[in-house]
Amino acid sequence: MVAVVDHPLVQHKLTRLRDKNTSPKEFRELLAEISSLMIYEVTKDLPIKEVEVETPMSIAKGKVLNDVDIAIVPILRAGLVMAEGILQILPSSKVGHIGLYRDPDTLQPVQYYTKLPDDISEREVIIVDPMLATGGSAIAAVSILKAKQVKSMKFVCIIAAPEGIKALQEAHPDVEIYTAAIDDYLNEHGYIIPGLGDAGDRLFGTK
Repeated sequence: MVAVVDHPLVQHKLTRLRDKNTSPKEFRELLAEISSLMIYEVTKDLPIKEVEVETPMSIAKGKVLNDVDIAIVPILRAGLVMAEGILQILPSSKVGHIGLYRDPDTLQPVQYYTKLPDDISEREVIIVDPMLATGGSAIAAVSILKAKQVKSMKFVCIIAAPEGIKALQEAHPDVEIYTAAIDDYLNEHGYIIPGLGDAGDRLFGTK
């Protein structure tokens, strides 16, 4: 399943995110804001239960999450800011980290770091990375988590390429994909067109 979060606020901020003149400071702020907005759609199927609370006036019936444990797993380094935005909405979530970089020659992911909560297999996992380009990093991250016996995962990105979506769905058809946009194609260097450039470099002011 692929869901495009096309809420006007998300699309407005995404346009500003794409702009090459957006500063690293504003880029970080926009990425966190978009992520926090998207998480409403990503978590809309979380189980809830009915409870009663006492207001200053009377008893009110309400709904709360039904014992759902969530872990947010950013793919380093660009996923970090997305995780920060989501934690504003889901502050009790645990956070894991998966470090992957793309080999510039083969375009294949290389794992260099993994640190996950001890109870990761018992949690609903939300993997975050701004770009789903070739799909290599996403596929590798899901494979790492499945090796840790994680049963339920969703992948959240800001921009996806058709090639990346296809690759992730073929490798892990059980993982739902959420994105704010599906762009046109990948160029010969594996960058999304029109995309927004290298998210990590734009976030941290590096080249």
